[in-house]
Amino acid sequence: MKRLIRWALNRIPRPVLQRMAGWAVPLVGLFYRGRGVECPVCGARFRRFLPYGYVQARPNALCPSCLSLERHRLLWLYLTRETDLLRTHPQTLHIAPEVCIKRHLKPHFAAHPERYVTADLESPLAELHFDVQQIPLADASVDVVICNHLLEHVADDRRALRELHRILRPGGWGMLLSPVDLSREKTYEDDSVTDPAERTRIFGQYDHRRIYGTDYADRLREAGFEAADIDYTTAFTAEERARFALPEDHIYLVRKK
Repeated sequence: MKRLIRWALNRIPRPVLQRMAGWAVPLVGLFYRGRGVECPVCGARFRRFLPYGYVQARPNALCPSCLSLERHRLLWLYLTRETDLLRTHPQTLHIAPEVCIKRHLKPHFAAHPERYVTADLESPLAELHFDVQQIPLADASVDVVICNHLLEHVADDRRALRELHRILRPGGWGMLLSPVDLSREKTYEDDSVTDPAERTRIFGQYDHRRIYGTDYADRLREAGFEAADIDYTTAFTAEERARFALPEDHIYLVRKK
């Protein structure tokens, strides 16, 4: 199973894979039914989650029901427990929308569908298509921005962050999560490495442009945001962390003054 998933992630174009995953993964999940783990996004329970990873498959990672990964489950828990997003209807821009988050977030905007907008460069899951380095939206036009695991792919992440800051209204907030190596003090990037295999070896994925270090929150602040680095996993018991299969990732919450 690990080899099959790794092969699909590396060989099948992402838009095609996104369409296939909606029916293929739940089918496999029928063989994983049980009570060992629980997905806080969709509520489904399994013996364990599916493995997932481009290079080395992580065990117990992918929910067969809603396709959530570890970081998605942590994000959903924060959104539902620590914010009022699901109790109000702020103008929300969801960039690079994750299937699991979009599926469970969009119904809360059913009475105000124009206030929840999804965007991506090419994903068929999104309503708008644009480059995050040049967002075709007006200044101060959005209350909430959700943009996760995208900046590591962007050529000029600082420019993208300035754009996100520009479109956010004063008092607005956002979730800007990226993979951060907590053992690394400084972000590492080297555009001189162009060979896909070598980029995969160095950066963990062929289309990653950098490895963020613990200075990631400082990059967010450089763009003008107030940024909070939150080790949210520590808010849960050991039993909950195991049951939800949560990562050691941090939550990065930004606000515009």
